[in-house]
Amino acid sequence: MSTLFGGAAAVSARGHGMTSQRARDRLVAALREEGVRDPRVLDVIRTMPRHLFLDEALASRAYENTALPIGLGQTISQPWVVARMTELLIEGGVPGRVLEIGTGSGYQAAVLAALVDTVYTVERIEELLRKARRLFRNMKIANIRSRHDDGNIGWPAEAPFDAIVLTAAGETVPRALLDQLVDGGVLVAPLGPPGAQRLMRFRRDGDQMCSEELEPVSFVPLLGGLG
Repeated sequence: MSTLFGGAAAVSARGHGMTSQRARDRLVAALREEGVRDPRVLDVIRTMPRHLFLDEALASRAYENTALPIGLGQTISQPWVVARMTELLIEGGVPGRVLEIGTGSGYQAAVLAALVDTVYTVERIEELLRKARRLFRNMKIANIRSRHDDGNIGWPAEAPFDAIVLTAAGETVPRALLDQLVDGGVLVAPLGPPGAQRLMRFRRDGDQMCSEELEPVSFVPLLGGLG
């Protein structure tokens, strides 16, 4: 699934010297140096206008390889984290239907939408979800479906999913999410307390979950309820 970023996105990008293609190329080079290898993922990161997912005051830092605040105690993930989690999801084959828990700025969902058939994304903070939806419309991304709800329960009405990604960290993966994964499906999530979080990949094999412990990461906590 390829997504073109034109219209309002292209106009805005031309208005920022700091969002030049050179800055994006430098970011991709940094990601490659840090171990991201999948050319499909790197191509999406190179073309994705990350500055649009940030307040204008932070646009000059959009192509730094760092997490940045988006308000309400949340952040837009570090590009390396987004690229790595995406790479882990598609490594064994590109999934058709992906559930994202934690829409946030919408950046991770947009990256996934450029690669998979449909992204289903759930956000507990309504104000963030409204902003993300507006941005998806402006960018003409038509294969993202979004929902204001508690991410711990997933999206049962649309389950099962070929892959699931969590953009916030809990001590464990909620059972409801594991139950919404197809046999052979992959779930990628940060797990653990602040300061000791690890990126984990789970693969469903019948009633069993096989897990891999990967790199150390730092995420905002996975919370329940609605905001």
